[in-house]
Amino acid sequence: MSEQRIRREAVSDQLFTLLRDRILSGTLGAGTPLTAERELAAEFGVNRHAVREAVKRLQQARLVEVSHGGRTMVLDWRRTAGLDLAMQLAHTEHPPASYDLRRDVLEMRASIGADAARLCAARCSREAAAEIVAAATAYTDCGPDLTDLGAADVAWWRLIVEGSGNIAYLLAFNSLVGGGLAAGEVPAELRATELLDVAGHMRLAALIASRDERGAEAAAHALLARSVPAVHVIPEREGGLA
Repeated sequence: MSEQRIRREAVSDQLFTLLRDRILSGTLGAGTPLTAERELAAEFGVNRHAVREAVKRLQQARLVEVSHGGRTMVLDWRRTAGLDLAMQLAHTEHPPASYDLRRDVLEMRASIGADAARLCAARCSREAAAEIVAAATAYTDCGPDLTDLGAADVAWWRLIVEGSGNIAYLLAFNSLVGGGLAAGEVPAELRATELLDVAGHMRLAALIASRDERGAEAAAHALLARSVPAVHVIPEREGGLA
């Protein structure tokens, strides 16, 4: 194995990223032992403390686990890792595998948003419903500027998700719009069809106010799903995220 040196700043962070990428790409396969600590230290020219810190982060991310025999084994991340992994990869300049995280997150956004709208229609107070309708009406005053529409859209959807009464959906929403996940990184231009659908926003608000749970669910999904086809889907490559 050729020696690969890494920068001395934030050594454990760099090593974590390199090992994470090997796991995601399949170079370190699920069910196999992680490269021994001393070998990793020699390969990257770092001390063993940095290796231990990197491995600890891999454990926290549920990418590896220590077996009963004391060996560190690589896990099948598709079965064990959580959304924190997606949040990391959303800011990775060169993702190690072939997939379209933006598309996947926008699909998740459409599903969560649809159910949040259904729950909002069932649970929100009259005052909250009136506020949602008022915000949708004000949405029409934003004009064609996508930046203004994007900001108004986020504020409007926050009212809907809060009205759903589901804290897990609200925390997911915060990640989605805060840039932690890929939806926060999708340019407004790619969501133009969704953002410019003023009638769709008004229709959804009216369905929530009339307590039409199924109608609100369908309208919300139709509105949010408009942005999914606009995101380019990267072809699969052998060894990638199939």
